[in-house]
Order: sequence, then structure tokens, then C-alpha cells
Amino acid sequence: MFEQHLRKLDDQHLLRRLRTIASATGPTVMLDNRRVILLSSNNYLGLATHPAVVEAAVAATRQYGAGSGASRLVCGSLPPHEELETALAQFKGTEASLTFAAGYLANISVIPTLIDKGGLILADRLCHASLIDGCRLSGATFRVYRHRDMNHLEQLLVRRSSARPTLIVTDGLFSMDGDIAPLTDIAFLAERYEAAVFVDDAHGTGILGRTGRGTLEHCDVESRIPYHMGTLSKALGSAGAYLAGSTAFIAYLMNTCRAFTYTTAPPPASAAAATAAIRVIEQEPERRARLWHNRERLAQGLTRLGFRLTASESPILPILVGNPDRAVILAQALLTHGVYAPAIRPPTVPPATSRIRLTITADHNAEHIDDALAALEKAGRALNMI
Repeated sequence: MFEQHLRKLDDQHLLRRLRTIASATGPTVMLDNRRVILLSSNNYLGLATHPAVVEAAVAATRQYGAGSGASRLVCGSLPPHEELETALAQFKGTEASLTFAAGYLANISVIPTLIDKGGLILADRLCHASLIDGCRLSGATFRVYRHRDMNHLEQLLVRRSSARPTLIVTDGLFSMDGDIAPLTDIAFLAERYEAAVFVDDAHGTGILGRTGRGTLEHCDVESRIPYHMGTLSKALGSAGAYLAGSTAFIAYLMNTCRAFTYTTAPPPASAAAATAAIRVIEQEPERRARLWHNRERLAQGLTRLGFRLTASESPILPILVGNPDRAVILAQALLTHGVYAPAIRPPTVPPATSRIRLTITADHNAEHIDDALAALEKAGRALNMI
């Protein structure tokens, strides 16, 4: 049975295989015994290898060990967990925060605590898989609206009973397209039709907004959207996720979220690393500036070459290819020319929208970007894509 399924995936150019990177995640990595430019990491600010972040993880491991032992409700919280939640609440400007072992766990656990089978969920069509799964697990009636289409969202809100509990669910920054949810409009519709909003800000945390607080800060809706999560594994360079909000809300989550109650707490090293990363974000705003400078250099180069891009507003710059086989061929050609950027194919993205998802970081330099553009030009022309 397994072999037959794998053959079918292979025939459809949808079979995945793991590649081993023999170095830390940086602007370049060691792959197959050679150094290549990495253009697929979510380590947007380069904090996964920042000396202060690494040293914080090492120090916490030495003092508290490699693992946390059990759920925090079973064997207690370690100081790194508490220090991280205090730092997150201060960073986000909220009363409290709660951390989870992963963003996926947070979404599939938190959404069912916010709404149940008597309610209605309206979610953006391109929401992350963890959001979709969380919506389904809630038992609520589940409907999708067309991507970023506020007219469609309003139509769905108008049709429902005004007394029915309703939750609008969206990514803040969409990870496969690089565009930003229209949170100002969503907040307006939520207020007009008495709905709640839950935002997954995994990819916006640390890079969007005047101080890096994320998509809600970027759209100036922090006081209007009470439910949002973010991850510690992208711009913060560590691992895990968080919810930030009022003291009562966080206490409620602590007592109702199954993924918090029944999961071993994240290692002290990842908690300490994330706390250090928050400090770096606050103390080194030039990292965000450098990230956005690099983003513009790469985006302009891709446009000049004639690649078909999504309507990205972020350091995520997907090249739309269409067929999965063509995307795989382009990715292989890029690797031949020294750029590692794997093909993104269904079910991660909708059918006929396979792509090369390029991500730039603050640690890339002009030479990296220019070399990558040269590789993209060679591969694109050889395959008649530009």
C-alpha cells in the first residue's frame, strides 16, 4: 500500500525527500559537500546563529538541562519559560503570554477553545494548514472566503444569523504568497457584524511593524484584534509559538488548551534563545532595515528578469511556475548553479500554482543576491521561463 502511494506521488511530481544540510542555517549552507546560497529559510533576521541567541541557549542547557521533563502543569515551569513569557508580553504590549511547543500545536488547540460546534468560522482560502485543521477540530460550521476578498467575507457575514458566534480566521502574512491580510478591513467587518478575529502572525512577528511587533502593528489594529498567535521559529530564530493577551485570556488558555496541557514543555534552550532574540530585535533595528533593503534588491532583480511573481509585500518572493514537474526542474537547475530553493507543490499550495518560494534574510549580502539572480537568469532562460 505504501509503495503504491509513493509511486503515485512520484508520477505526479509530488514526492518529497529530505536533504541534509551540513551546516548552520545561514545565507549559505553546505549541501552535498559544496557551499550554496540558501534562499528558502524563514530565518529572516539571521537570529538562529546570532552569538547572543546561541549563547543564551547554551547557558540555559548547562543550567537546566536538555529537556523540560513534562508538561509545565505536571512538573512546573522553568525560569526560561517564565522569562520568555514576560518578555513576549512586554514586546507585544499585553498583560500576559503563553508559549507552546510549536505553532501547529497552538493553532489546533487554541481555535477550538474560542468557538465550538454551535458557532461559525470564516477563514481565508489560503490559510495555513494548521489553521484549517484547528477550524475543523473545533466542530464549528466552517466556510472559506476568497483570498483577501472582503466583499466575499462580508457576504458570508450577512448571511449568518446575527446571534451566531462567529470567528474570522486568517494569516497575518501569508507564508506561500508573501502578501498581507487586510487586517484593517477585517477588523472593521468584525466590529460591524459582531464577530471575533484570530490571526496567525507566524511570519509577521519580528519583521513587520515599526518596532517589529508584527502584522497587527503594521496595520495599526493591535487594540482591535484580541486573538493572535506568533511563532518563535521564524524571525526569532528559535522554536515554539505564543499567544499574547489579557491575563484572564491567558489563564483561560492555560486551563483549556489540550496542546499545552498534554505536551512536554519546550526545552529551556529554545525558550532562552527566543528571549535573547527579542532583545536583539529591540536593540538592533538595523537588522529589519537590512532585511527590507535586501528584499527590494532581490524583488527588483526578479522583476527585471521577467519572472512571474505573486503580489508579495514581504521578504517572501515566490516565482509562480504552475506545473509541479516544471517547478522541480527549475529547483534542480538552480541547485546546479549554486542556489538552494526547493519547489513548493500541492498540497502545500493550490493545484496549478507550484512555485519556487524564495525568501531573503538580513544576513544575505549584495554578492549573495547578485549571484542568486545570475543563477536564476541562467536557469530561467535555459528552461524558457523568462
